[in-house]
Amino acid sequence: MRVAMVSEHASPLAVLGGVDAGGQNVHVASLGTALADHGVDVVIHTRRDDPRLPRRVALAPGVVVDHVPGGPPRPLPKDDLFPHMSEFAEGLRRAWEADRPDVVHAHFWMSGLAALDAAASLDIPVVQTFHALGVVKRRHQGAKDTSPRPRTGAEAMIARRAVRLVATCTDEVRELVNIGTDPAKVSVIPCGVDLALFRPDDPGEERRSSRRRLVVVSRLVERKGIGNVIEALPAVPGTDLIIAGGSPAQEFESDPEVRRLRSLAELHGVGDRVTLRGQVGRNDLPALLRSADAVVCVPWYEPFGIVPLEAMACGVPVVASAVGGLLDTVVDGRTGVHVPPRRPDLLGPVLARLLDEPDRRRTMGAAGARRARAHYGWATVAAATLDTYASLLDRSSRLVSGSLA
Repeated sequence: MRVAMVSEHASPLAVLGGVDAGGQNVHVASLGTALADHGVDVVIHTRRDDPRLPRRVALAPGVVVDHVPGGPPRPLPKDDLFPHMSEFAEGLRRAWEADRPDVVHAHFWMSGLAALDAAASLDIPVVQTFHALGVVKRRHQGAKDTSPRPRTGAEAMIARRAVRLVATCTDEVRELVNIGTDPAKVSVIPCGVDLALFRPDDPGEERRSSRRRLVVVSRLVERKGIGNVIEALPAVPGTDLIIAGGSPAQEFESDPEVRRLRSLAELHGVGDRVTLRGQVGRNDLPALLRSADAVVCVPWYEPFGIVPLEAMACGVPVVASAVGGLLDTVVDGRTGVHVPPRRPDLLGPVLARLLDEPDRRRTMGAAGARRARAHYGWATVAAATLDTYASLLDRSSRLVSGSLA
């Protein structure tokens, strides 16, 4: 099978931790690689954001990243890419005319627009994963939502035209139905975790303090709730908070969110207990997670959330917002604890109580590692995704042969 994946802003080659580089980048890279392990020929199309990039770069055996023109070849915020999607779609169409895939799998709404446009004249089925929905973002961010105005209408149109929708959690199915999607078109296939990299039996990073440790790994954007963790920290004495993620080193100190979080820590009297680590290399991330007494992930909303899975795979309990995909992955009371979003007054006591119960943390960590291995390995996720592709191709071949009405 030949599969084209489209990820217009989230390149699988990007360094993680920046404003627009996070879970989708990991998802696309890992799913593509896992599909190739199943014998699929995968091309991942992403926007060229550097004129020095070659058109094609090998990511892994059987996986190629294709840099497609779409606007100026320089980094742009993803919310500024919409005007360039027609050029991006034309680049996709030309690529697929020369090397036709069997299935296109678009990731994010702008990828879906471009993919449907490019595939229309070529009769290639398009599968859509949104990763996040504009209607949810607008609900939680209000006037702070910087998405292009056409986003919500475009998502409803994509949901109608794509032959199949892959939701990453059960909560997303409800949101898709609310925008008029036929639920029969939706499959729920979660994101995955690299079980070879994120594992519980390797050592954690050495801790230089005898204080307990909480770890947050996140892009530094307000909706991720990092400020709420800092606000909760006065209720958790004797505990350090390590925050990993953010702009590249040369831009880190000038990042407005870095300054805001540091000011917030000083305001709440915990500046000496909060460390903003900046970007952490992916190979160094498991040791950081294993060094934590608990990993905290309390966004205001979260379409899926890969970091809780990575922490669970490392055998570390997770305190997570009771929102979106975190309702599926983190089992409240078994692999971690759910808390309401944007409630540091409730988060602090929950953290303090969990840190005071080492036996409970160990039990939760072990349960999380078992759950990650049982349900969220990329091989499992890829097999489910491949079944979805195969069902579309089987149906298409039966339609051509006249065996379906």
